[in-house]
Amino acid sequence: MSYYKPKFRHPNLPKNDLGYTVADYDGSISTLCAGCGHDSISAAIRNACFLSSIPPHKIAKLSGIGCSSKMPTYFLGKSHGFNSVHGRMPSVATGASVANRDLIYLGVSGDGDTASIGMGQFVHLIRRNVNMTYIVANNGCYGLTKGQDSATADLGSVNKYGGTNPFDGIDLASLALLQGASFVARSFSGDKEQLEPLIRAAMAHRGFAFIDVVSPCVTFANHSGSTKSYAATREHLDAMPVDFVPMREEIRTSYREGSSQSVTLHDGSIIHLMKAREDYRADDRTEALMAVQSANASGDILTGLLYLDPNSQDLNQTINLATKPLNKLGKDELCPGSRVLNSINEGLR
Repeated sequence: MSYYKPKFRHPNLPKNDLGYTVADYDGSISTLCAGCGHDSISAAIRNACFLSSIPPHKIAKLSGIGCSSKMPTYFLGKSHGFNSVHGRMPSVATGASVANRDLIYLGVSGDGDTASIGMGQFVHLIRRNVNMTYIVANNGCYGLTKGQDSATADLGSVNKYGGTNPFDGIDLASLALLQGASFVARSFSGDKEQLEPLIRAAMAHRGFAFIDVVSPCVTFANHSGSTKSYAATREHLDAMPVDFVPMREEIRTSYREGSSQSVTLHDGSIIHLMKAREDYRADDRTEALMAVQSANASGDILTGLLYLDPNSQDLNQTINLATKPLNKLGKDELCPGSRVLNSINEGLR
């Protein structure tokens, strides 16, 4: 059986500032299970890039192995892409980012790909503050290998075969906060009103932007007893709605005094936390960690923008790399001459 998307599109589809329609950000037709939360994340990424008027050829998609790592095939079909080995996407992303800072890097991973085999690489990606957006499609199970509990499965969660998970799950948002990530958010695949502006803000952020997305597995983790099913997630969501305003748009807000917090990003864009708790500050790492842990203790899933460092300095700035992509450096830049090289060598003696 063959699958294909029809090329015909309605002639009056809305266009963004670049003249593209949302169909220009499509990928191949999904082969994931019908109703999979991962497809909703793919749609949110597509819509976010369309709304932010990002040229598809300016985006590089990276992934590892797993159901989640198949997702880049299903959006931004005209972008660059690299599907790496299991848990090793951070290394590829780091190398690509330092080689060409002109591209926008978007990593898509899963709870197994990140919290198990890829954990060692994930924490170093955070430590180096690599300039990229890193999205984890988190369903608490291994969908490709028949639904075993993953490292993010909650204590007491019941799998499809009736087994109860005896271990505490790894909270990736808390880990990202502890390791010093400069942008940390959590969302739900079924909440596009929150997820899309978070992705837009993450892609505008300078540095490592992490989004943990609860994405129910309809085949192996959508039953009674699973803590990451659609029903359980909706029942326990503690959501902070957000809004994203690109710098080129007129800022028109009508939020009540004390009901929102605004954070300005490096490019002048603004992200609003709407109806957040009055005393919550997204630029306070300690408070963010306490808020996540408090929600966990009460059985809730705190979603929204959890933390953002408005003064983040990414890896390229930290190690003072060339601004020009390495493949565009000429002979004179790569070989400055014997006098300069001798001076460098003398300085190392």
